[in-house]
Amino acid sequence: MRIAQLANFVGPTSGGLRTAIGALGEGYVAAGVARLLVVPGPEDRWLETASGDVVQVRAPRVGGGYRLILEPWRVVDVLRRFAPTTVELSDKSTLLPITGWARRAGVPSVLLSHERLDAMLSLRTGLPVRAGAWNRTVVRRHDRVVVTSRYAGDELRAWAELTATPLHRVPLGVDLATFRPRPGNDAGGRDDGRLHLVHAGRLSREKSPHLAVATAVELHRRGVPVRLDVHGDGPHRHELEAMAAGAPVVFHGHVAGRERLAARLAEADVALSVCPGETFGLAVLEALACGTPVVTADTGGARELVDPACGAWAPPRAARLADAVLAIAGRPATDRRAAARRRAEQYPWSRTVERMLEVHDLALSDGPAPVATGRRRAPVGDRRPA
Repeated sequence: MRIAQLANFVGPTSGGLRTAIGALGEGYVAAGVARLLVVPGPEDRWLETASGDVVQVRAPRVGGGYRLILEPWRVVDVLRRFAPTTVELSDKSTLLPITGWARRAGVPSVLLSHERLDAMLSLRTGLPVRAGAWNRTVVRRHDRVVVTSRYAGDELRAWAELTATPLHRVPLGVDLATFRPRPGNDAGGRDDGRLHLVHAGRLSREKSPHLAVATAVELHRRGVPVRLDVHGDGPHRHELEAMAAGAPVVFHGHVAGRERLAARLAEADVALSVCPGETFGLAVLEALACGTPVVTADTGGARELVDPACGAWAPPRAARLADAVLAIAGRPATDRRAAARRRAEQYPWSRTVERMLEVHDLALSDGPAPVATGRRRAPVGDRRPA
């Protein structure tokens, strides 16, 4: 098997997507698969790495340090040279024409849908956004679609049924060796009498960092001895700093190195990952793996990762989320931290890789949809969504 992974809109803070693609690629190579990763970069480069070949396609900056491939035909030249048996895309925009080439070349395509367009655009704009027509096009152009949560699948399920495109739910994983409880820290937190909260993620509207800061401000207003450490950077940092003025909220900026981030997650009492439109929630799993319970919103993919033993959830309003934080803080520390780690251990990357390879095998056995209509043939056997 020869899998080409295609990623786009990659930047300095696209940590979740970069982590997922990297972990999958390493798993593919370990399973004996030839793997090629195509990403945008400042210049054309073909690199040989221990995790397969990596090709940078020259692409312009589009803001915030991000680059976006705007010439998909240049990716086709790379794919012809590599000759993949399947292509795996995590982009729903400028790389979509690649699926047309793949069908003409007899190469099945798999979409790894890592975000909900309706939720992302609604959170970014503050207005309700529907992406139905575009989602239909995206689903129709791929031979199989992978979502990471039931919440993510809800946006695409009707279109998958309409176009007879198999839809698979494959949860992502977490690096359980890097993200782990620290020895001698069974009780968590710091011995200073304060409730230590942590938020890690990009400080942009669609990630809802404002809600995490507002939760800490609400607890401070109630007289709770609290401190929130915010790890990450983004376009709304100054707005968040103004919002937190006078409250014990500390902004640390981007944390270089996963070991450093893991150490900071492990020393907190509770992690806040409260975005109501989160498709999956790698930050949730990383906190849980460190033994830190999580408070999240009661909607979104992150909610599916948290159970009553390892965290809590509430409507995405500061007062309700503050109540959830206090509910967790009232439980025995050793119990909640042990439960958090146990929950994370249910999501090793090895299981994700195994499931994704099964999807690629199914795509190979069915082959791509006919070029003329772009419609899927009826699924073979019992291949309904997981």
